[in-house]
Amino acid sequence: MQHGGRVSEHGPFMRRAIALAYQGMAGGHGGPFGAVIVRDGKIVGEGHNRVLSACDPTAHAEVTAIRDAAARERKFDLSGTEIYVNGMPCPMCMAAVFWARIGKVYYGCGPEDAEAIGFDDEEFYRQLALPPQQRAIPAVQLSEYLDEARATYAAWAALESKVPY
Repeated sequence: MQHGGRVSEHGPFMRRAIALAYQGMAGGHGGPFGAVIVRDGKIVGEGHNRVLSACDPTAHAEVTAIRDAAARERKFDLSGTEIYVNGMPCPMCMAAVFWARIGKVYYGCGPEDAEAIGFDDEEFYRQLALPPQQRAIPAVQLSEYLDEARATYAAWAALESKVPY
């Protein structure tokens, strides 16, 4: 892959993400999305979309790659890694990238490319910008259970054996 007149070090990782996208489609697993997670120049996790085969709406390529990397490295904090995806991550996947503490996202296709084939995230962004109770799927706080719910948080805060994340 040429970039600025030189061969890009990103080529092998982006091409693997693209190959995974094709692999997932060929297997009937889901949409055309693949992802790899890299640490120090080595792939530590990879995945493709498995929404259809897993009957799991959260089984996007980025999430399956994060799950793979976390299992391989036996840790949930993937600080020091980077993720390569053939398309810009959706809001759910970007949140997963943040939770996993991945340091950088490299992507190929932009949101407009995904929209052109029927994967439009714009409504998600619009909904998330609204106050929770005004969204198409409203979030309603049940205040009468607030004390009981807060007790679970207090128990966590007091737990000496907790592992913060």
